[in-house]
Amino acid sequence: MYGPLIVKPGSSKKNKTGSWRVEIRPQFLKKNCIGCKMCLLICPEGCISGEGKNTYDFDPMYCKGCGTCAAICPKKDILMIKEEAKD
Repeated sequence: MYGPLIVKPGSSKKNKTGSWRVEIRPQFLKKNCIGCKMCLLICPEGCISGEGKNTYDFDPMYCKGCGTCAAICPKKDILMIKEEAKD
């Protein structure tokens, strides 16, 4: 009954979700970051990476533009900005 809805493990790497991102994306300012990892932990797509203060960034191939990273940042070091035109 639910067979066609099941996908193989690891399919998220193949099916890039960033292709249907809303018209905004995160911009990591990298000025006030304290390395708390809250953005990395809250991201529903797991597209944020980094190892410490002022090193975090996102993978645009998987980011949907939901804004949870910017909302959770205690230092407001992540802004949601308008998506640039794709050439």
